[in-house]
Amino acid sequence: MAEKDGSGENRAVAEIEKKIIEAFEVFDHECNKTVDVREIGSIVRSLGRFPTEAELHELLAKVEEEEPTGYIPLEKFLPVMTKVLLDRSYRPIPEDVLLHAFEALDENKCGYITKEELVKYLTEEGEPFTQEEMEDMLSTALDPETNTVRYRDYISMMIVDESQDLPL
Repeated sequence: MAEKDGSGENRAVAEIEKKIIEAFEVFDHECNKTVDVREIGSIVRSLGRFPTEAELHELLAKVEEEEPTGYIPLEKFLPVMTKVLLDRSYRPIPEDVLLHAFEALDENKCGYITKEELVKYLTEEGEPFTQEEMEDMLSTALDPETNTVRYRDYISMMIVDESQDLPL
């Protein structure tokens, strides 16, 4: 097997680690290289990865101390998150899949879903949204004049351009 120059790969890993550390530090309010366990999902999403709640719990199990303290140390988070980014785990849902999901909820095929319908679907079906998640989504998705979600517009706001992703 031919040897390859690993310096480019090492630079890419160093660049990824730098981005992870920068994201981690935003939530390290005590400046002691730890973050509240409840912030890990926000950090992961800020890095362009979107795990389900179950996947997030699996990730937390890898980074928590043996005796959970409620805080995650950078030294445990960094190697796990580096692997997540290198493996491109927890990719965002593709635009066509999101559109299909919204269209399935749009029984009248009119291009929008009412606030009431959306709240019902997202709090009573599948993996239910918390009140905070519901409020966050509605603050972005809801048209205040019509009290509806025009889902094509909302999807275009949510799409992550993976070509602007990390240096790999």
